[in-house]
Amino acid sequence: MEIISGKDLAKEKRAYMAEQVVKINAEYGRVPHLVVILVGDDPGSVSYVKGKAKACDEIGIKNTTVLYDTSVSEEELLNKIDELNKDDLVDGILVQLPLPKHISKDKVIEKILPEKDVDGFHPRNVAALYLKKEGTIPCTPKGIIELLDSANIEIEGKRAVVIGRSDIVGMPVSKLLLDRNATVTITHSRTKDLASVTKEADILVAAIGKANFVTANMVKEGAVVIDVGVNRNLETGKLCGDVFFDDVKDKVSYITKVPGGVGPMTITCLMENTIECFLKRAKK
Repeated sequence: MEIISGKDLAKEKRAYMAEQVVKINAEYGRVPHLVVILVGDDPGSVSYVKGKAKACDEIGIKNTTVLYDTSVSEEELLNKIDELNKDDLVDGILVQLPLPKHISKDKVIEKILPEKDVDGFHPRNVAALYLKKEGTIPCTPKGIIELLDSANIEIEGKRAVVIGRSDIVGMPVSKLLLDRNATVTITHSRTKDLASVTKEADILVAAIGKANFVTANMVKEGAVVIDVGVNRNLETGKLCGDVFFDDVKDKVSYITKVPGGVGPMTITCLMENTIECFLKRAKK
């Protein structure tokens, strides 16, 4: 069993991007600029936003965090996005989810210009992914494919099973695996006899959001397992994934751990998307 380290790959990629940003600054007279909007003080969201700011500092990307109280109106938030859309010195806009109930997530996502949508959530970027057109790929799915490539895992012709059908991970990673010629099955909470499906997977992606959900009896001998989950183990209080690591580790060929697997790559791919958005706009 080999562990695919997202932490190590992220470190390597960030060092390369730091060099890239120095060259961008020399050529264009400025560095890429990412603006992150955070509404409220949800601990998970605050932690993510701090992680993004730290990654920006590490790479040399300019980072601005805009903070709003949960009482902010939808109109005020949409007006702010409009202002950032019109600002030529802003290359990437990210609104941290979840949002308070009185604000429409869809309206907020659709308000961001597709060319500044570093999350890849705008309907035009989603359409681009499914139509194989140029667009921004969502960060976590992009990171998953890069992790598989970093370990030289062959995707073509393999049976891939994805647990979870979210718009953020499950659906887009299924499309990326399909584009790499895997045979893909998407499973979810209503799948009958889930273990019989997951046991057929050469590549198993767990993105269901349930702590230690995937156990040894659900995994094929020698499978590659990518654990997307970030959960809190209620007994130990420690972070854990969707995969019961100690239970499956002797059965798999490759696996990612939580923390240190997919998480660092998600933020790294966000940095990559910010640089790509800058370059696409600069070359127009």
